[in-house]
Parts: sequence; structure tokens; C-alpha cells
Amino acid sequence: MADEANRQFAGLSDVSISEDIPVEGDISVPMGSSSSNRQRGEEDEFSTLDEPVKETILRDLRAVGSKFIHVLYPKRSSVLLRDWDLWGPLLLCVTLALLLQGGAADSEDQGGPQFAEVFVIVWFGAIIITLNSKLLGGTISFFQSLCVLGYCIMPLTAAMAVCRIVLVGGSGTVSFIVRLVVVTASFGWSTFASTAFLADNQPAGRKSLVVYPVFLFYFVIGWMVLTFSPSQ
Repeated sequence: MADEANRQFAGLSDVSISEDIPVEGDISVPMGSSSSNRQRGEEDEFSTLDEPVKETILRDLRAVGSKFIHVLYPKRSSVLLRDWDLWGPLLLCVTLALLLQGGAADSEDQGGPQFAEVFVIVWFGAIIITLNSKLLGGTISFFQSLCVLGYCIMPLTAAMAVCRIVLVGGSGTVSFIVRLVVVTASFGWSTFASTAFLADNQPAGRKSLVVYPVFLFYFVIGWMVLTFSPSQ
């Protein structure tokens, strides 16, 4: 049987292709699918290595402004969590600390909050709340929580600016009532905004344990704003 097969294929070695018969075809090596090329194009588009410094600064300022708008109109959104930064919280903390300076409580005998003390209270409180959230099973990262808590100080910072303006006209009963209304509204605004961003990232049965420290955090800041009185 093997000898018969050898006889059948013995003449194949003499088979040749004539030069007159054209051999056509196209051999190409695929360089990647369209989706990978599209992804590579997007990466090149979003690359900031060759971006001018002015464009980088303007882009960051627009991002910070966008987060401020999300705090002004709080709703369940992942913008603050997805594109987190600490520039906005740092700006708000410094502004609040500067507005709280120059009060009657700054004297040594009354032991009022100094710039560094306000700075420490804000950031240390935010860190404690973040650690509490993580220990209770929160799914957000450490810096995402700091970003949310820091940006949500904006209503209280605005309330502090309003209180400074109101105190220019005096510190009587009417002034106190106006400041009380403004600070209370800002306190509720800050608490509601922060919980709106953080609520979906906490276990269902432990949300109250996360909201309570947030309530105390903004309450302390609101109390500092309400009890501020200008130096004589």
C-alpha cells in the first residue's frame, strides 16, 4: 500500500509553475483593530504633555468651577468622585480661615481660632470622617471623600462672607437673626450636598453612622461662623 502511494506522488517533484502564469495576491499584517486605533487616537487627543501651561491652568479652573456648580445644585452624581482634586477644598479652607481672622475671639484671653487652628479643624475633621467611612465599608477612596467634604464647605464659606458684611452694620439682635438664618441654611446645604454624593457608596444599614459625623463636622464649622464677632 505504501509502494502504491509512492508511485502516485512520484511525479509531483517534476511539477513546476510556468513563469507565464502570474502569481497575484496581497499579504498584509494587521496593525490593530479599529477599536484599538480609536482608543490610541483618544489617548493622543487627551495627552497633556504638549499642552501649554495656560491651557492646563484654564482646564483645571474649569474643572474646579464645574464641581462648585455641582455643590450649588446637589444631586446624586459621580463627578466629584470620578474627577476628584484637592485644589477647590484647599482654596475654600484658606478663604474660610482668612475670613475668620480679625475677630474679637482672636485675643489671647478668649482663645479664639487662629488661622492654623481653623486649617487643622477642617482637614483633621475631614480625615476622621473619611476614615470612619472606610471602616464602615465605604467603597470610595480616601482622597475622593476628602474632595467631597472639602467642596461642600463652600456654602459655609459663603455664609461667612455674608456674615462679615452683615456685621459691618452692627452686631445687634437683627444682625444675629440674619446670621443665624444664613448659617443654618448653609449648614443644611453643606450636609445635604455631601450626603447626596456619599450616600450611594455606603452600606445600606450603615448610612446613618456615616451621616452623623458629617453632621457634627459641618455643625462645628457653622458654629465657628455664627459666633464670629469683629474686634473692636
